[in-house]
Amino acid sequence: MDGGAQDVVERYRAALGEYLSSESEAALHQAYELGRRAVASNIGLLGMISTHQAALSGLAAQGAPGTGDPRRQIDAAGRFLSESLSPFEMLHLRNQEANAALRRMNELLEQEAKRVAHALHDQAGTLLATIYLELAEIARESPQSALARIDQVTAHLDQVREQLRRLSHEVSPPILTDVGVVAALQFLAKGVEKRSGLVVTVEGRMPGEASPTVNTTLYRVVQEALNNVTRHARATRASVRIYKDARRLHCLVRDNGVGFDVSSARTRSGQRGLGLIGMEERVRALEGDLQITSAPGRGTTIRISLPRRGR
Repeated sequence: MDGGAQDVVERYRAALGEYLSSESEAALHQAYELGRRAVASNIGLLGMISTHQAALSGLAAQGAPGTGDPRRQIDAAGRFLSESLSPFEMLHLRNQEANAALRRMNELLEQEAKRVAHALHDQAGTLLATIYLELAEIARESPQSALARIDQVTAHLDQVREQLRRLSHEVSPPILTDVGVVAALQFLAKGVEKRSGLVVTVEGRMPGEASPTVNTTLYRVVQEALNNVTRHARATRASVRIYKDARRLHCLVRDNGVGFDVSSARTRSGQRGLGLIGMEERVRALEGDLQITSAPGRGTTIRISLPRRGR
């Protein structure tokens, strides 16, 4: 137990004894302040209850102060505990509000991603079709010696069209809705391999009851993780593994790259720092958990845990 937590325990015992003796508002206010100190010292809810029980037991062993009425003493101790736990309730409510805001932000981002995907597919596709027609017209009017150059330009356009098609599907993959997240991730992995040469394997299967929000969140987090691998890791292989237990969905993303210092990456303002923060916020919005294990020269493992139904 660190110094801050130990200080909270000692102050709690003294304040509880004072309140049992006087039942004053000033003494009760100390309970609230101690609850705030506990939150700041990373004492959890169960830790605070244990502190209360230990303090009450210690006071009882010394001969509890106050009136001799046990029922009144129990009621007073309960009021003190409730007051000390109120900062935890306020923190929980703030977290709920923050998570709701994050979920709404993610929904807006998905709507924007769909708009961009449609622009890539429809508007760019229409423009490419016009260019194909114009090239065909030029080919009919050009001498035989120029046809080889026109064929080269057409081949480049074919590559651009394929890249736009693949990118539009990655930005907002219809396969995610039609077939599921595993198939969407396999499609994503093939695209990553073609662009970067990184060998990516995807294995596992999703539970049938997983909500669309969970599917989308998992896809986006894995997508960002693979983007980080291709940009920074200098890896040759990466793997994505999805599995489930009775209540939660789990995903592991591993690479054999150079690794990095996790604590410094979270605070850095560069792309990697922002990418990690975005991944964590997406997962936290669904009351999930994301853990990153890495060190220089040892590759990186990202563990994602989400409720199977989401919100």
